[in-house]
Amino acid sequence: MDRSSGESRLAGGTGSADRVVELVSRSRELEDVSFDGVLDGVGEPRVRWATPAGVEIVGRGVAARFTAGGPERFDRIRTQADRVFDEVSHDGPDQARPRAFGGFSFHDGHEPEAPWTGFDAASFVVPRVLVVRTDDGTWVTTVANRPDEADARLERWHERLVALPTSERTGTTPGVATTERTTSRDAWARQVETALERIAGGRLTKVVLAQSLSVDLETPVDVPAMLERLRSQYPNCYRFLVGYGVGGTFFGAPPERLVSKRGDRVETEALAGSVPRGETSAEDEAHVERMRGDAKLQHEHELVVDAIREQLAPLARELVVSEQTIRRLATIQHLQTPIEATLEADRHVLEIVEALHPTPAVGGVPPDAAWETIRDTETFDRGWYAAPVGWFDADGDGEFAVALRSGIATDGTVTLFAGNGIVADSDPTEEWDEVQLKFRPILDELRSPSHR
Repeated sequence: MDRSSGESRLAGGTGSADRVVELVSRSRELEDVSFDGVLDGVGEPRVRWATPAGVEIVGRGVAARFTAGGPERFDRIRTQADRVFDEVSHDGPDQARPRAFGGFSFHDGHEPEAPWTGFDAASFVVPRVLVVRTDDGTWVTTVANRPDEADARLERWHERLVALPTSERTGTTPGVATTERTTSRDAWARQVETALERIAGGRLTKVVLAQSLSVDLETPVDVPAMLERLRSQYPNCYRFLVGYGVGGTFFGAPPERLVSKRGDRVETEALAGSVPRGETSAEDEAHVERMRGDAKLQHEHELVVDAIREQLAPLARELVVSEQTIRRLATIQHLQTPIEATLEADRHVLEIVEALHPTPAVGGVPPDAAWETIRDTETFDRGWYAAPVGWFDADGDGEFAVALRSGIATDGTVTLFAGNGIVADSDPTEEWDEVQLKFRPILDELRSPSHR
């Protein structure tokens, strides 16, 4: 089957976009639950999604799958999903409703080759089993083609989950044997100089260049357990896991929300410009003051704010850009500007995602020249790095993060990704140092404590 054709693939590979598939979902409330019981298992797709606000979702198996490639991939995914979601009968609270989880590659011409085996240019699954935890409670939801099948699956999973311990495992760090960069210092300097030449020539205003880091581990990594450790280190970040049962597991703890949509309300943010954390509060504030007064960092940030404003304006009847704030993480601090919009007409969240991707925080300005520069200079496949990852539902609502601070785990190797914005007065050495800082959130959780 040509995956770029826009056809849907359903559980067992039995469906296509031309056949209407009816799905039934059933939900039951739980006292509390460990998500480990849903994520355990080999060979089945599994997803995890957690927000800074405290919503946590895990899913397993495939009730429906949507894949696409090429420039029309956003439309194709939406068309496939509409055919399925229009026929879903859900018996349960809104919080526990079926959703499609997945994401997109950075480039629309992406091919799912190692380490990205199994990750199409656009791919989403509606899990057969879903556990959702919000401030209002915890629910298990099952999805099937028939009511009796959904009911039986719900009974089995409810019994299984209530019998499990409620605590999440954090496991042990796998340890790092060796690391290998795809980009040397000299190659990085040449890439930055190429970008600076294009900026000086007027073709480009900003471009985000990235690196990958291949990490060979001493023991296999338990990705769900590592995400639990990241929860305590980065509680105000998203956390996600996407694995399709073949190939690797893509995961991350990104600080940046791409978009959240509910009804006609849209929330997004500009997150660009960064400095390290200090050893003391006084050092923290000194770094922040330097960042606030740094013309390069402010220019880089304003490019992102202006681009998001321009991308959302045609879709919105009201657009509010709030005052600039500081986003503090464990090892780094960012300039942040919250942005909200009220939509002019009914829109699917994937339309907003397509309009915003890639933001100048991960691509550049102007977008076409930035993409060309990225393709000309980077020496690795970004895959899903720096691209939208998240979920959407039958109403076209949903939430997506930018897949930064991320990596893909395959066998005994984890490939990490990080990048930085290059503008007119960027210095290759300073940009190198900042990229290495951005590897640390995941790299520290892979290293044994004595080597951090």
